[in-house]
Amino acid sequence: MARYLITGAAGFIGGRVAEILLAEGHSIVGIDNMNDSYDVRMKQHRLDALQQQPGFSFHQLDIADRGILDQLPDKPMDAVFNLAARAGVRDSVLDPWAYVDSNMTGTLNMLELCRQRGVPKFVLASTSSIYGSEAPLPTPESAGSNHPLQPYAATKKGAETLAHAYHFLHGIDVTVVVYFTVYGPSGRPNMSMFRFVQAISEGRPIQVFGDGEQTRGFTYIDDIARGTILALKPLGYEVVNLGGHESISINALIGLIEEALGKKALIEHKPMDPADMLASWADVSKATQLLDWQPQVGIREGVQRLVDWYLAERDWAKDIRVA
Repeated sequence: MARYLITGAAGFIGGRVAEILLAEGHSIVGIDNMNDSYDVRMKQHRLDALQQQPGFSFHQLDIADRGILDQLPDKPMDAVFNLAARAGVRDSVLDPWAYVDSNMTGTLNMLELCRQRGVPKFVLASTSSIYGSEAPLPTPESAGSNHPLQPYAATKKGAETLAHAYHFLHGIDVTVVVYFTVYGPSGRPNMSMFRFVQAISEGRPIQVFGDGEQTRGFTYIDDIARGTILALKPLGYEVVNLGGHESISINALIGLIEEALGKKALIEHKPMDPADMLASWADVSKATQLLDWQPQVGIREGVQRLVDWYLAERDWAKDIRVA
C-alpha cells in the first residue's frame, strides 16, 4: 500500500479523496490549517470522520509557511495531492493576498517538498475559472487561460505554471485537475448548492445574482474524488478537466432542490456580480482518454444525496454560517 500526503485534508474535496484512499488501505498524511475562510465546524466535521480511520495522521499546518518543509515527518511518500486552496471568486477580490499566499506560495512549498524528498508525483487542484469569460462550451483544456478575471483564477493559473517549471527542471510528474463547480454532502457552505439547500429547508430567502439563467456544469464530489485519484497515473505534465456532464441554470437548480425538499424557495434577486462567470461546462474527453474517467452521478441524483445528508445532519448543519 502507498503513503500519500494530502493538503487541505479537512476540506471538501481533500476529505473525500482521503476517505476513499483510506478505504483502499493506503496511509494518509493530512495537512490543513483549519482557517476560517468558511465555517470551521464543517471542516471539523470532516476531520473528525477521518481521524477515526486507521492509517490517517493529521498535522495542523499552513502550506503557505515555508517552515512546513522542516515540520513534516521525513517519511517516504508516493505522491502529494495539493488540494489546499483559498477558493471563491468573490472573496478573492476582497482579500487577494490570502489567495496568493495559499494558492501560489503554498503550491511552491509543496513542490519544493517533492523536490527535496524525491516525491515522484504531484497532483494539483485547479479551477474552471482560469478559462475566463470567452471560453467555448463545453470547454476543452486547449481553451485560453492566460486572461483570468479574478485573483482566485490568477493564483490558480500561477500555481499551474509553477508546477510546470518543477516538472521541467526536476522531473516531477504533474497532473493538474481542473474542477468544475463541485457539490455534494458536507460541501462548502459558501457555495450556492449548500446555501440553497439550507435556506429553502429553513424557510429563509435565497439570493440569486442576476436573472438566474447563468449556467454551471455541477460535478458530484465522488466523481471529482475518483478522478483526482486516477490522476496519480504517470503522465509527465498534463492539465485535465474534471466536470459534470450536465449543464443547468441556477433557476432550474433551485427547482430541483425545491422538489427534493418538498418546499418552495423565497428568492431575492441581486445585481450580477462582475466576478461571476455566466457559464461553465467541461469538455472531459481528455479525462476519458487519459484517465478512463467520466462523471457518473447525474445532477438530480446528486441533489437528492445532498438533501438527504442535510436532513440527516440538520441539527447542526442548519446553523452553519454560509457567508
